[in-house]
Amino acid sequence: MTQIDPVTLWTVIIGLGLGSFGLRFVFTGIIGNRPMPEWLLRHLRYTAVAILPGLVAPAVMWPAATGGQPDPARLIASAVTVIVGYVWKNVLAAIFCGAASLYLSLWLLG
Repeated sequence: MTQIDPVTLWTVIIGLGLGSFGLRFVFTGIIGNRPMPEWLLRHLRYTAVAILPGLVAPAVMWPAATGGQPDPARLIASAVTVIVGYVWKNVLAAIFCGAASLYLSLWLLG
């Protein structure tokens, strides 16, 4: 395994930190005490919905526990989570049903 160059590593870390700070500063520092336009508020409602699949999809499609190979247990759990969330419109129910189906399918499938 090759080591990453320390200069490259720190350049990426500092760049990501500055970018993250800049994005947050735009909303808190520049716009902080002014009302935001309605069109922007409407789009900000979908931020969590857009970010969560991006965080979860790699763990479902390329899980580290199976060496990066798709696993039927995780695919079943993600399907159950989506279905429960869509039918009942309840985030906690979707999370708990998805977790329960993951552990049950891991136990059943070995």
